[in-house]
Amino acid sequence: KKQENFADEVAAQTQAKESKPEAVAEEVAPKEEEKPKEEEEEKPKVAISAKLVKELRDQSGAGMMDCKKALAECGGDVAKAEEYLRMKGITSAAKKSSRVAAEGMVSSYIHAGSRIGVLVEVNSETDFVARGDTFKELVQGLAMQIAASPSVEYVAPEDASPEFIEAEKQAEMQKEDLASKPENIREKIVQGRVDKIVNERALLEQTYIMDTTKTVREAITEAIATIGENIKVRRFSRYVLGEGIEKKQENFADEVAAQTQAKESKPEAVAEEVAPKEEEKPKEEEEEKPKVAISAKLV
Repeated sequence: KKQENFADEVAAQTQAKESKPEAVAEEVAPKEEEKPKEEEEEKPKVAISAKLVKELRDQSGAGMMDCKKALAECGGDVAKAEEYLRMKGITSAAKKSSRVAAEGMVSSYIHAGSRIGVLVEVNSETDFVARGDTFKELVQGLAMQIAASPSVEYVAPEDASPEFIEAEKQAEMQKEDLASKPENIREKIVQGRVDKIVNERALLEQTYIMDTTKTVREAITEAIATIGENIKVRRFSRYVLGEGIEKKQENFADEVAAQTQAKESKPEAVAEEVAPKEEEKPKEEEEEKPKVAISAKLV
C-alpha cells in the first residue's frame, strides 16, 4: 500500500486549488483584452449633413430618410451608401415610382364594435400583383393604419392644400415666443413647425402600426422592392359612427329643474280650472224658476 503523510496530502491539494484561479484568470484575461478590439470595430458615428443627403438622393432617387439612414450606416461615404440602397432594393423602388399604376384593389376595414370604418384604394401596375398575398397584406395593413390614425387627412405632405399651409404659417408667426427672434430665424422656425403639422396629417409619414421601426412610406418602398412593381396609395375615406350629426345636448341638472318646475305648476292650473265651476253654480240657481205654492182652488 502507498504510504502518504496526511499533512503532505493536504498541502498538495491546497496548492492545486490555488493554481486553478491563476489558470482561470489567464483564460479570462484574453477575453478582456478582446473587448477594446470589439469597441474599436464599432462604426464611428458621423454627422450626416443635408448636403450629403441631397447628393445621395440626387444620385439614387431614394427618399430623404432612406438616404440619411444609408449614410449613417456607411460612415458618410456616398458611394457605399448608394450600394447599400441598391442592396436593400430601395434604389430600384425609387426608379419604379414614376411608372403608371392603374390596377390594384379597393379594400375595407371595419373596426371592432362597428363604430369606425375605412375604404382605401391602393394601385399596382398589374392585376397579377394585386391578387398576390404580399400586396393584399400591405393593403389591409394600410386600412388598419388609417382606422388607427384619426388625425390623418391626406396621403402625402404634398397633398396638403396651399390655403391650409398659409393659414398655419400665419398662425405660427403670431405666436409670442417668436416675437424676440430675428426675422430670418423666425421664418425657419415657422417653416419647421408647419412642416411638422403637415406631416402629422399625412398617411405616408405616420409610424407604421405593423412595424413601428419604419414609416408607412418605408413599408410601401420595401413592398415595391419585394414585388418589383410600383405601388401607390391613391385615396381613402375614414368613417366614424355619428360624425357630423348634431346631437341635442342638455344639462342633467337643468333638465331635472325643468321637470320639477312643471310638476309644481300643475296644482295651480287645476285650482284655476275648478274655481270657475264653483262660481257658475249661483248663476244656475238664479236661472231656476221660482217655486210657487199651488192651491186646491187653482187646481
